[in-house]
Amino acid sequence: MLLYCSLVLAQDDVDVPETERTSKTQSCFPDMWDFLKEFGAMTEKQRVMETRLKDGETRLKDAETRLKDSETRLKDSENQILELKSKEKTVVVFSAAAGGSGHIGPFNTDTTVVYKVVKTNIGNAYSQFTGTFAAPVPGIYYFTFFYHAGGSQRVSLTLIKNNESVVTTYDHTTSHDGADNGGNAVFLQLQQGDQVYVRLGANTHVWGDNFITTFSGFLVSQV
Repeated sequence: MLLYCSLVLAQDDVDVPETERTSKTQSCFPDMWDFLKEFGAMTEKQRVMETRLKDGETRLKDAETRLKDSETRLKDSENQILELKSKEKTVVVFSAAAGGSGHIGPFNTDTTVVYKVVKTNIGNAYSQFTGTFAAPVPGIYYFTFFYHAGGSQRVSLTLIKNNESVVTTYDHTTSHDGADNGGNAVFLQLQQGDQVYVRLGANTHVWGDNFITTFSGFLVSQV
């Protein structure tokens, strides 16, 4: 029937305008024409939906990328905060006096001064048994050492870092000076485990008590 109708239209409507042929075609195939219209509309809707779906997938990928970037920045921020908190919590301060009564030295060789009377030792980096400070964390540290001594003996105290002399305080023997006082100070950049101590020079002395011959230090900043 479809073939017949098509042939008839083709023979009868050779010189018929396009609009009239379309009208005749619709009257000949009303169901088919409606189907084609609906099919075309569905095809267009499908195309639009596919376009929207692709756009949605692109936006989703962009959102996932931004989310990953945000998570990375968040982790970096958290690590920085934890590092800052760790640095803030690291407090290292010590101060100790030589203790005893009377002079320390002179000895035949250079000797580490053991400051036995601990005034403060936050961080437990100083040992009152060896006289040695061991850096618990890398950083910039500040050290001071002071002495009191009799004028009749030479004085030589040297701050040592890992067997290397850093700074010294010194006083000559005098016949008219009853007592001497002196000291020195220094900033040092230390690595974890570096050792710092004060060495009394051979054939020199200082006075030992709980107040005036001291060794102190503290962590200024971690690096």
